[in-house]
Amino acid sequence: MQLESDDTIEIAFEPSFSVGERVIARSMIRNDGTFSGKNFGEVIVNRGDIGYVTRIDTFLQRFYVYAVLFVEKDHHVGMRARELCTLDHLNEVVLAIIRDHIAGPWPQQR
Repeated sequence: MQLESDDTIEIAFEPSFSVGERVIARSMIRNDGTFSGKNFGEVIVNRGDIGYVTRIDTFLQRFYVYAVLFVEKDHHVGMRARELCTLDHLNEVVLAIIRDHIAGPWPQQR
């Protein structure tokens, strides 16, 4: 597994996530001044918040920025891959391990 650094030119590789993919925030995200309606430094995404990738953009011709809709908060937030983890491409064993640590039991998939 390659560690991501700011020296990496991400756009030389395929995006880590796809539009429509269900993701979970790996860390708390505070407003850096680009999220209108919230104060600078105010928490806009908490670790464990679940959302869906709605768009993939680039920044500085180097990085992918994933527009993620966090449905419960109705927020669209731009995030980097290192701040997200997929929930759509994990096996059931991994999902079972993280399920109880994030938000309690999840509904069974049909």
